[in-house]
Amino acid sequence: MASTTSTEQSGLFPHLLPAFTAATGIEVRVVAVGTGQALDMGRRGDADVLFVHDRAAEDQFVAEGFGLARRDVMFNDFVLIGPSADTAGVQGRDIAAALTKLAAANATFVSRGDKSGTHAAELRYWKIAGIDPGASLYPPAKPGTLDYKACGCGMGPALNMASATNAYVLADRGTWLSFRNRGELRVLVEGDRRLFNPYGVIVVNPARHPHVKAALAQAFADWVVSPAGQARIAGYRVGGEPLFFPNAKP
Repeated sequence: MASTTSTEQSGLFPHLLPAFTAATGIEVRVVAVGTGQALDMGRRGDADVLFVHDRAAEDQFVAEGFGLARRDVMFNDFVLIGPSADTAGVQGRDIAAALTKLAAANATFVSRGDKSGTHAAELRYWKIAGIDPGASLYPPAKPGTLDYKACGCGMGPALNMASATNAYVLADRGTWLSFRNRGELRVLVEGDRRLFNPYGVIVVNPARHPHVKAALAQAFADWVVSPAGQARIAGYRVGGEPLFFPNAKP
């Protein structure tokens, strides 16, 4: 299974997959990468099933014939994390307004920069705000641009980088709740409907790649959207808080 770093680093898979194996006898080997890389693995036939979170890219993957279907599994949301002092004054609900304030303040922002689902969402939010965050990558930076750090890394390392430098960063809530090295960081922006973060499961099309273990992959896709799989997801909590919310359609 090719999946995202957020599902692995949040601790969901150690909670979820043993229950699947116990129910079916099927063992799952997870390769945790950004969603873009996971979809590329599916296109090459290097994975049997995908568990990812970039809806537009997932729909394109299926439309191109690389996946059999996309099914809703669960959701959480993105949050904008930053230093408790919040010198840029971004705290609130509006993600576009917050990013505009970050640029105006020449704030330091850590981007995953890895073509993950989180990175794709971040770029959408910058576009909504009418800001090109990459403009600061080419010195001399203009006034009103960011100190933009693209790490090319997973969610956990990006949070560590932000914690070490008291920077701002977009994160999925699940990984944030599991993150222990918070330093001075806290959630500053949450609740904007645009921060909704759905996850889907896709079986790679064996017509494109006959070696794909389609039957085993389908067994996982069917189980994770079943009442048993959905209950297992709902039961995963950190500090009493749920990290993901099941939303498979009956």
